[in-house]
Amino acid sequence: MVLDGFDLVVLGTVIPTLIKTGELGFDAVGATFAATISLVGVGLGALFIAPLSDTFGRRKLLIACVAGFSIFTIGVAFAPNVAVFSVLRLLAGLGLGACLPAALAYMNDYAPAGSAGKSTTRTMTGYHVGAVATALLAILIVPNWRLMFIIGGAAGLVLLPFLWAKLPESLPEAAHAASTPATKAPAAVGRSAESSQAAPKTGFRDLLQKPYPLVALGIGIASFMGLLLVYGLNTWLPQLMAAAGYPVSTGLTLLLVLNLGAVAGLFLAGFLADKHGTKKIVLLWFGLSAVLLAILSVKIPNEFLLNAAVFVTGIFVFSSQVLVYAWVSQLFPPRLRGTALGFAAGVGRLGAIVGPAVTGTLVAANIAYPAGFYVFAIAGLLAVGALVLVPREVNTADPNVLAGR
Repeated sequence: MVLDGFDLVVLGTVIPTLIKTGELGFDAVGATFAATISLVGVGLGALFIAPLSDTFGRRKLLIACVAGFSIFTIGVAFAPNVAVFSVLRLLAGLGLGACLPAALAYMNDYAPAGSAGKSTTRTMTGYHVGAVATALLAILIVPNWRLMFIIGGAAGLVLLPFLWAKLPESLPEAAHAASTPATKAPAAVGRSAESSQAAPKTGFRDLLQKPYPLVALGIGIASFMGLLLVYGLNTWLPQLMAAAGYPVSTGLTLLLVLNLGAVAGLFLAGFLADKHGTKKIVLLWFGLSAVLLAILSVKIPNEFLLNAAVFVTGIFVFSSQVLVYAWVSQLFPPRLRGTALGFAAGVGRLGAIVGPAVTGTLVAANIAYPAGFYVFAIAGLLAVGALVLVPREVNTADPNVLAGR
């Protein structure tokens, strides 16, 4: 998840330098293309590779995807032009896109009942720790943008032997049996063995069967809007602040502050979701995100107040999307968990493509500030509307379903 956090922020930290110097032929249009095409790869990985973890297990998929991401990320550092830079980002995204759904499904396979909120948000702290570390690294390293990608790829290669040695295999049925109380374990293992022999293949077609279509629609829209916010802000916040008249160094610092707020928000959101119900908290979180993003459209002259406003915005914006993942883990049964999370993340990545693309277009047209923050605020409100449609619980005959709170 730290690697995913690195990928989230790294383009935002190097784009101002690449545009300013024109290196590799970068301009605002080229930067928008690179940001967009890399997210296409991430979306395809989430949609079509992550669901394979329901069939083949989480461990093998995670190891293969981390290896691919690491190799292609190092390759980005040696790209001779914008086109090759973008293709390598696309290929790296294919591997990385499957990691988030598989990792969250892995964690929730073993999570105790009633702890999906905390299990998901605590796992996702790695995502924002990676983002914070990358923003801090950029402050120290940029304008040496090539070294940023070398460090990120090398970190993945260092991680591989630990994944190989320490991760157990996890098929949903086996994990479900493993989390069953000891007094019920023999029966659970027996059922698991039977299901592993006779279980039908899973796929996106299952999401079209009752009672899932309305759930999938609401979750898909909310995830689209959630990742539009996450990637739009992390890719273009430094440039938005530069357009508002703040120094470039201030923009990089605010990117760090934004993700520090995200880490704090994850702990708070998970605790409240498990205590009060995920639906209530995720609706509140998206609503507050919209309000706070609208406030950022007003220039704040005081540096302390500016940092405080960005920190609080980070608390709500990023954990809103993570709460969507937590809710998916509750609403869908273990046998569909990887597929459902892959769907949510994959559709969300479409929002991750639209967010930087729309904001990049506003930057190219010199109207990014304050219009960019208005776009983000509207996205938050649309997520609220979509999630209102999702039922608090899903009734199904499948005995493996964990009802959402």
